[in-house]
Amino acid sequence: MTRFAPGRRLFTAAAAAVCAQASGAPLNAQEDPVLLDGLVVTATPVPMALSALGTHVTLLDGEEIRARGVSRLTEALREVPGLVVVQNGSDGSVTSLFFRGGESDYVQVLVDGVQVNQPGGSFDFSGLTTDDVERVEIVRGPASALHGSDAVSGVIHVITRNGAEASPATLTVRGGSYGRLDGTLSLGGGSEAASYGATLTRSTGDGILDFNNGFQNTVLTHPTVKAPWCLSGKAALRVAEQTRTRLAGRIASRRYHFPTDGSGALVDRNQFTFADESSFSVEVEQRLGRRVSLRALATSFSGEGGTDDAPDGPGDTLGFFGFQSLDSFRRSALDLRASIALPQALTLSAGGEYETQRIRSYNESLSEFGPFTGRSTHDRDNRAGYLHRAGGAGAFRANGGVRYEDNEYFGGFFTWQVGASFAMTRDLRFRAAAGRGIKEPTFFETFSTGFTVGNPELAPEVSTSWEAGVEQALLDGRVRLQATWFQQSFRDLIQYTFAPPAPGAANYFNVAGANSRGLEVSGTVRAGAWRLAADATWLDTRVTDAGFDQGAGATFVEDEPLLRRPEVVLGASVGWSAFQGLRLGASARYTGTRADRDFSLFPASAVELEAYTRVDLDVEWLALRARGRRPGLALLLRLENAGDVDYREVYGFRAPGRAVIVGGRLTVPS
Repeated sequence: MTRFAPGRRLFTAAAAAVCAQASGAPLNAQEDPVLLDGLVVTATPVPMALSALGTHVTLLDGEEIRARGVSRLTEALREVPGLVVVQNGSDGSVTSLFFRGGESDYVQVLVDGVQVNQPGGSFDFSGLTTDDVERVEIVRGPASALHGSDAVSGVIHVITRNGAEASPATLTVRGGSYGRLDGTLSLGGGSEAASYGATLTRSTGDGILDFNNGFQNTVLTHPTVKAPWCLSGKAALRVAEQTRTRLAGRIASRRYHFPTDGSGALVDRNQFTFADESSFSVEVEQRLGRRVSLRALATSFSGEGGTDDAPDGPGDTLGFFGFQSLDSFRRSALDLRASIALPQALTLSAGGEYETQRIRSYNESLSEFGPFTGRSTHDRDNRAGYLHRAGGAGAFRANGGVRYEDNEYFGGFFTWQVGASFAMTRDLRFRAAAGRGIKEPTFFETFSTGFTVGNPELAPEVSTSWEAGVEQALLDGRVRLQATWFQQSFRDLIQYTFAPPAPGAANYFNVAGANSRGLEVSGTVRAGAWRLAADATWLDTRVTDAGFDQGAGATFVEDEPLLRRPEVVLGASVGWSAFQGLRLGASARYTGTRADRDFSLFPASAVELEAYTRVDLDVEWLALRARGRRPGLALLLRLENAGDVDYREVYGFRAPGRAVIVGGRLTVPS
């Protein structure tokens, strides 16, 4: 099979803007897994203090995550209330995320402002590491009014290090159970005027199954060059007092071998999936006087990936004995925005975005009846305009906005969002938010031909949501509590039917619907060298319209919960750091029962995944402090699933057991 390389052309932008900062009350420390002071750049067009937002936002600090020995971002996301991470077995397997009960493709994922979802919303979290992360902003609720399609249940924005305040060089090496070996080299430097940062990462492992289960995260491969690293980088430059530019890029390749069929049975010794991806962004910001600022952001995300399952041997000639697929896609966008600071601490932002999406697909099935092949090439454009307002006075802050999408295929669509925050006292805050989000159909759902027929008349899937929350600080901020209630409705869900209404008609229609509601509660306590945190999430999901699905084993069963969403999740963690550079940590997480399906049978049968509690332990010891020209050395130890609990996140696919990971981090002083 001939592989075709995706385009990797870096966009350039002509004009741009420094986002005017909306006035807000002093930032309250965030209550979730990691505390981080600063401005949130993902929830609104202009950076806003966390205390000025009506939505529930969690901020994760990259340094804190790495200090705990957490190298995969999904392990940090597991501890965020309202998020459920589902890994399809061994490390490196497809990893999805359910946000407040929404579908796995209802989360928009940004890396330095670049949307890295495939067209239609799907995203595999298995390739994201923490090695180059400065912080992660997690915004709950529909955000399509600002970010467009796929921001249905929330947005996860990974922001990488810029190098201005980082050490010139850091080398980290980790190894452990299941043949795992990770290596990271980070470089950075500069000042406020100009800075750069770059990270090289390589991660490999043997997997947990008996054979054909290895994985690797490396750099983007080339037919003649096999580079063994994943590379990400960022550079920032202040051209003049009123002008800033930023460039960011990431290239990566991953391969995962899996011997399992759809039910988890070990049947294949040479089957694997692969993905090569690259993302680039250029941002230019320009301030015009004291009140007006402009910003231009050009982004490009491209990749190719697929499945390779060659015949197992010369005797493998019966039935369908081989399969290969390759999808190559690119999404490119240009976003222009103007922000104006108005009287009474208000900021008005208006902008427009133009995006193009293109995909080429190829597949070949080998059978005793001969080969079957398919090819397709499709593209679509999307234009959008949006208007947002943010700010307020005194103890009250509010933000709101609307966006109009004009898509080449599904036409025009309005989305909206509003939020408000009210500080009753310095330590007590109430907040509320609501919005509408959309997810565009996938290319396959729209354009597929052959055994499955797509439907060009599909409309986007739609979610409407509201939430209300309260935050309370006690004992001069050493204790912080928060609670959020939310409700969401999902409608026009796209569903496949084996029996179209007429011969040759489409197999996909907007027919299904569901609701979700829940409560997120969390708290933190800081007392000297100790830090304690706890959280609880209660989630209730219900199918309101099963669409074409029938029978107890169907994916959607009316008045039944959605699959793989636990009703109850409880978490607790403790950290201690005081004695000669020694830091100890422990976390425990209980995940309740979940509905799933046994797909080894046809039709599938309803099953229930058992509840489980997973415990992780971590130790970091600063064995040598960096002084003068002498480098610093930290030793790391992490024990994942310390109780060796046997559990499943997907029926038929067991999760990794106990894993011991040891390593060290060498830091060159600045």
